[in-house]
Amino acid sequence: MDDDARTQVEIPKSGSDRTGIFRQIGIVLGLGVLLATLFTAWTPVGLFTGNLIETISSSLDPVQDSAGVPGLPSPTPLPRPKIGVVAGHWGNDAGAVCADNLTEAQVNLSIATMVQQNLTNEGFDVDLLQEFDERLSGYQSLALVSIHADSCDYINDQATGFKIAAALGNGNSDRANRLTSCLRERYGTLTGMDYHATSITPDMTSYHAFDEIHFETPAVIIETGFLNLDRQILTEKPDLVSEGIVQGILCYVRNESIPISDGS
Repeated sequence: MDDDARTQVEIPKSGSDRTGIFRQIGIVLGLGVLLATLFTAWTPVGLFTGNLIETISSSLDPVQDSAGVPGLPSPTPLPRPKIGVVAGHWGNDAGAVCADNLTEAQVNLSIATMVQQNLTNEGFDVDLLQEFDERLSGYQSLALVSIHADSCDYINDQATGFKIAAALGNGNSDRANRLTSCLRERYGTLTGMDYHATSITPDMTSYHAFDEIHFETPAVIIETGFLNLDRQILTEKPDLVSEGIVQGILCYVRNESIPISDGS
């Protein structure tokens, strides 16, 4: 090896160069320790205060409500399912009138109003309709139930109990029959009243609203009892009567298991 090459390899670093390197290393380490200390000292009350944590959590939450956030649309609530309840004779005439001036229309409206409130509490939009309500024309809903009561006159000892007729000619006879079955079972069970099928009249089977509503709306008319022998339960326990109707409607809407009635 010649002298020039040996000179290039063996030239040692001067003392000042080594001192500069150590000084730079020391500065870096010192800054690291200082930053770590400051970070630790500030963390509980500075960088991650409660508000900041909540803000970060909120920004990372994928299901947060966008309502009230500038630039984002407010969520549109889904429409509530609709049910129609007709208070028989309401807005038209008195219906059956008893000797003490109690009217069928009064009894029907009392029961129908409770049905409306109870179904509203169950999450439905409920239209309380008059007998010849203009809204019945083309009316569409999950179901329509018209509430009536029978005669105030004494007929015989068998003139007691309830009865139901369905809209069978509007294209939804199967669903109307099922609604009838649900009402018959639930109403009879809750009220303890018998089903009086033998007194179903043409006024029920050809009820005017059946021809007015939309053909896809299943509908029934229920005579809740006789205002003579069943007067006590109809006037003193309208909450029980209304609950029987509500449970029958819910049975239908929720597709609960129930035998299909043959109408007998």
